Parts: sequence; C-alpha cells; structure tokens
Amino acid sequence: MKAHGTVHKYGDNVDTDVIIPARYLNSSDPAELAKKCMEDIDPEFVGRVKAGDIMIANKNFGCGSSREHAPIAIKAAGISCVIAETFARIFFRNAINIGLPIIECPEAAKEIEAGDEVEVDFDNGKIYDISKGTSYEGQPFPEFMQKIIKAEGLINYING
Repeated sequence: MKAHGTVHKYGDNVDTDVIIPARYLNSSDPAELAKKCMEDIDPEFVGRVKAGDIMIANKNFGCGSSREHAPIAIKAAGISCVIAETFARIFFRNAINIGLPIIECPEAAKEIEAGDEVEVDFDNGKIYDISKGTSYEGQPFPEFMQKIIKAEGLINYING
C-alpha cells in the first residue's frame, strides 16, 4: 500500500481546532468538513490540495480536543497520509480508526519541504522525497493496522 503526492507542510502543535474549527462541528458530513479544513492557518489549503497529497507537520500534531472531525476533514480534503515528528495519541487513534494513514518520522518531518513530491510505502515504512532524491525510515504499519486502513476505517474492517 502506497501514498504519492505533493507535500503541504505545517509546524508544531497543530491542534484539532486549527484542523477543523469548532464552529463547523455541527456537521459530520466529510465533504462539508473538508471545505473548512485548515482554513484558520492556511486559507488556501482546500484550493491547493489534490487527491493523494501528503501533509507533513512537526511535533504534537493533532493535539487538543478529542474529535474525529479532524482526521475526517483531512482525509476528505484529499490527503492520503500525514507524516509528523510526533502525534497526539488521541489523534493517532482517531486517524487509524477512520482509515487515515499516519507515520511518525522526525527526520522526514524536518527535512521534507512544502511542495516536494513524496511517496510513502506503508508496507516497509519507507518515505521517499522524489524531489530531492532522499529517503527516510518510518515505522511500517503492523498488519492489523494495514487491514484497517485498507478497509477505510475500523468500522468497515469490523463489519467487513
């Protein structure tokens, strides 16, 4: 299983209220949430992102409130994978539960730049910066997590 796309880059402590502002939590429709994703820190994000693109952030991505709306908005916006130095644990669980692949890789998060073309191989955890010709070693997904991601989330995996 692989992801391939252009990088959208963010810093430390991107919290769930920045990913999808609380004023939009009256909707659970992924398409509606996607329209508002990242608007407070990157108003052009929704217009720039293409299906398959990759989001990269620094430390503590997804901190703040425990809301599934944040990974749902990211995934529905077209992001195929999030790479960060570290993730807030609740965001990590919510992302996997809804089928959004995420990988912790400090080196990749520090060195890959916005606009780079990147490919991620979830089977072996390798991250390739095609633009720079560099590669990084992330953690491969355990088999059960790969099955959840392939099923597009935990509920689909259980019901599958």
